[in-house]
Amino acid sequence: MKDAFKVNSLTGLDAADPLLGKLVWDGPRSIWNAAMFLSVFILGPLYFTADALLVFVVLAGITLCSGHSVGIHRLLIHRSFKCSKILERTLVWLGTLVGMGGPLWTIRFHDTRDWAQRQTNCHASLRHERGLFMDGVLYLNCKLKLDKPPGFEPGPGIDDDGFYIFLQRTWMLQQIPIALLLYYWGGMPWLVWGVFVRVAACTSMHWFISYFAHTRGPQDWTVDGAVIQAHNVPFIAIPTMGESWHSNHHAFPSSAKHGLYPGQIDLGWYFVCLLGKLGLAWDIKLPTNMPPRQGITPLTARALSVVSPEQAAVSAANK
Repeated sequence: MKDAFKVNSLTGLDAADPLLGKLVWDGPRSIWNAAMFLSVFILGPLYFTADALLVFVVLAGITLCSGHSVGIHRLLIHRSFKCSKILERTLVWLGTLVGMGGPLWTIRFHDTRDWAQRQTNCHASLRHERGLFMDGVLYLNCKLKLDKPPGFEPGPGIDDDGFYIFLQRTWMLQQIPIALLLYYWGGMPWLVWGVFVRVAACTSMHWFISYFAHTRGPQDWTVDGAVIQAHNVPFIAIPTMGESWHSNHHAFPSSAKHGLYPGQIDLGWYFVCLLGKLGLAWDIKLPTNMPPRQGITPLTARALSVVSPEQAAVSAANK
């Protein structure tokens, strides 16, 4: 069973080093991202229409919310709830359509970053030290090669799932059936805005929230001993589907709900609630029903209002 608070896909952490390594050019992803952004700048203005913009908004919302935020992040990575394998695969496929990478790459990227940032020090690229513009350039075009990286074993049901292996190998090609359908229904405007603009925007959004949520903003919790602390970023809560409530998420990574406090809009959580009401999701994890976690410190008066009495007792000692 997965631990609610550890990085579950990594192995050999005793010998791994999060500090020493170098950034190298990631050819396939760099060319892919460059092609998407170039298409946006050249084709986007030429084929802009109101209905194409609507297609962009709808498809971006579906793939980011049900796919990336819920399917890949909350379900596949953190196992925040349970559902049927058919639904899981459908949500992960939608997450792959976001266009950042395959599911196995996404898990490894996420878990390696989270593990490194929880240590007392980590590589400069994971500390976002180079400023907004350069950080974005490096994220879209490079990958970090640690001198002593951890091993990667996502475990049964993931690395032995033929469908996920297929998605990993063909994640770029998954845009083709969507592109063909959009072209058939709406011509070039729908194709350009439903694929190129959407992928560029969603990829940028993923980097954008990672940069800001690990550098600035209000906090209700900190993780003891971590070189990088997470922050809540209210102004992008809606386009990130609730992923920007990152201080909450770092404190309770397996919680299906990220927007824990009043006024924190979390569209991903609302979708999980819908699945639950339809009987499609169960065993939904929240700070109130997870085992208490050591090593997190509440910073605000409201912090303990969303946790179980057991967690409150454990956390009160750190205040």
